[in-house]
Amino acid sequence: MTRPALVLIALTVLGQAAALLHGELRGVVMLASLVLLDGFGAVYSVRAARRGTYRMSWLLAGAGRAFSLGATLAFTAHEVTGLRGWWWAGVASGLIMFGCLTAAALATSAQRLERGVRRSFVAEVVTVFSSGFLLVWYFVLDPVLSRGDRGADLIFEVGYPVGNLLLLAAVGAVLMRGPVSKLTGSSMLLLMGILLYAAADTIFSAIRINGAQTSGSAVSNGALLLASLVMTVAAVRQAAAPTSGDSGTGRVPAWSAYVPFAAVGAGNLLIVGVTIHEDVFLHWGALTIAQAVTTSALALRQWFWLQDSRRLNVTDRLTGLANGTGLRARLDQLKDERAALMLLDLDGFKQVNDTLGHDAGDRVLVEFARLVRQSVRRGDLPARVGGDEFVVLLHDIGTDAQATAVAERILAALRNNPLDLDGERVTIRCSIGVAVTRPGDTARELQHRADVAMYESKRSGSHGWLMYDPAMADRRNRDTAMADALATAAASGQLRLAYQPLVDLGSGRPVGVEALLRWEHPVLGAVPPAEFVPVAERTGVIAELGLWALEEACRQVQQWRSVLPLYASVNVSAKQLQDPAFPEQVRAVLDRTGLPAEALVLEITESAIVDAAVAVPACEALRAYGIRVAVDDFGTGYSSLHLLTDLPVDILKIDRSFVAKLDGTTRGAGVAEAVIRLAGVLGLTTVAEGIETAAQVAELQMLGCTTAQGYLFARPMGAGDFTLDLSARTPSPRATEGPPAPRP
Repeated sequence: MTRPALVLIALTVLGQAAALLHGELRGVVMLASLVLLDGFGAVYSVRAARRGTYRMSWLLAGAGRAFSLGATLAFTAHEVTGLRGWWWAGVASGLIMFGCLTAAALATSAQRLERGVRRSFVAEVVTVFSSGFLLVWYFVLDPVLSRGDRGADLIFEVGYPVGNLLLLAAVGAVLMRGPVSKLTGSSMLLLMGILLYAAADTIFSAIRINGAQTSGSAVSNGALLLASLVMTVAAVRQAAAPTSGDSGTGRVPAWSAYVPFAAVGAGNLLIVGVTIHEDVFLHWGALTIAQAVTTSALALRQWFWLQDSRRLNVTDRLTGLANGTGLRARLDQLKDERAALMLLDLDGFKQVNDTLGHDAGDRVLVEFARLVRQSVRRGDLPARVGGDEFVVLLHDIGTDAQATAVAERILAALRNNPLDLDGERVTIRCSIGVAVTRPGDTARELQHRADVAMYESKRSGSHGWLMYDPAMADRRNRDTAMADALATAAASGQLRLAYQPLVDLGSGRPVGVEALLRWEHPVLGAVPPAEFVPVAERTGVIAELGLWALEEACRQVQQWRSVLPLYASVNVSAKQLQDPAFPEQVRAVLDRTGLPAEALVLEITESAIVDAAVAVPACEALRAYGIRVAVDDFGTGYSSLHLLTDLPVDILKIDRSFVAKLDGTTRGAGVAEAVIRLAGVLGLTTVAEGIETAAQVAELQMLGCTTAQGYLFARPMGAGDFTLDLSARTPSPRATEGPPAPRP
């Protein structure tokens, strides 16, 4: 509170105290207080116009206070001199004051509303004005007109109540609409002062019209004085604020939207009540009730529409969960409550859209939303905030374990409820980041921590949850630094290849070798592929790294072929496959290294082949050169069997997760056997990954798989070690080039 405002408040309080002690001073104190407040209010309102966003509102308010001062002085002069001219000047000044203050109130909203919204704003003003008019008419205007006043007295008796009604309607409409949710501080204080002034002056007029003395009314005089003080303090406060001091982000109160309905209800009750009270029910009763029911029904209809509109504004239409707006509203309500935020991102969702279409993708989203809704607690808020991004706001979290228990329930529900999409059983997977509120948290900080945790969960590829840990931010920074370093890794000699043999299960001899990219950073040390490959894919560096690995592998395998006729198996990323120039780049590598096309197998994952429009032409071009194509990790993603009938590939690699389940039982061998039989029907060969025991070898041979790789045969090794291993072997004239030749 500024010093001038405190001085005004002190003087007003002292004046009222003196009036209470000496009743004969009441009139003089009231006059002096109003003159003082109106004078300061006019001056400081003009100063406030230079400081705030609502410049026009403050200028109009200043004009209104100046005319209010003029009206007070003119009426006082009339009482002293008895000259009728002073009375006319007072009436005119008062009416102009009402117009200025009404315009000041409306300007706070109207100047910021879009053209289409202004029509609704005008309708709201009319609704409040009309209902208020019923009250003013019955309690003020009708008694005046019934007395038969004419001329100047009628202008005064009617004009002031109508002016007060305009003020009430204007402020009421602003409270409903608000200046685009930006009304705060001094401007709101000004509106409260105007509202109080309108109410006080209406009471003042009603007391006077009913024959009571207004000069001695403590209630009416005190209310008018308080209203003037509030408006003046608002102007003083705003004048002392910074230049942008009134551009806050206040919210329109939720109850304000119901003011028109309250106005309609009050008006209808008054009409029916007066009809009964005045004993004219027989004449007007049916018409009055019919009209009241009609307007009430229309108001009720609008009420329902408002509820639906609000629900749609905060609800995601596809899933029925809250949307971003609804989530932000709930986050803003968090104060000292210990809550948690879970950020959920679907894994591999793009594959569903690309493979099965957007309708199937929508079904996945709807089913995911249903399972999430069933898994959270009563009172928690699940929301969809993006295409495949969801958030759950958990209330009243006592321990971290309560939050992670909800995450576990969601993941379990996903595992236990696979979705049938056009005959394909799809298990929905997601990565979850969890963050718990801390003292002094903002909603933005909480969301950021949940996002960091989700990023780390996504990065781990575990389809699980992770609780935020400060170290995660360091790893995110590490990824950023890693992305920069990867751009120069190949040129600076930091990259190398490790080789793991692919073995013929019948003879135990190598028939091929898979090239695996390794990165030895001078500062970070040995960086695992699971860590740097996703970073390379996100930044696009993977294309450059992939070509380097391809050429290095082809050159090395061509040298080894002088000892043993091996084929090279090299991984290809989805981004490489999307490049139309990729098939020609591969052919150029073969030309430079001398490796025959039939001695090269390119491994692509399911995530690379789901976009058939890209994958099919690329694979066809590669196979036209005699290069074979293998599908790696088949069956671990959102796979679609019909895709294999259209995709030109030669080899299916059985993922290590299926090989690990081989335990001599029919159930354990189920998936591996299904993949091997499917490959046989389609004319493809199979390669099993992750072989660790002789029992797995025996079972795979029994199922019909002829080629495999894994630690049982050899771990990935450098080129030098692999060369020594080959030198110890005796080449066999019956050695084959690898899997059967490609299908015609």
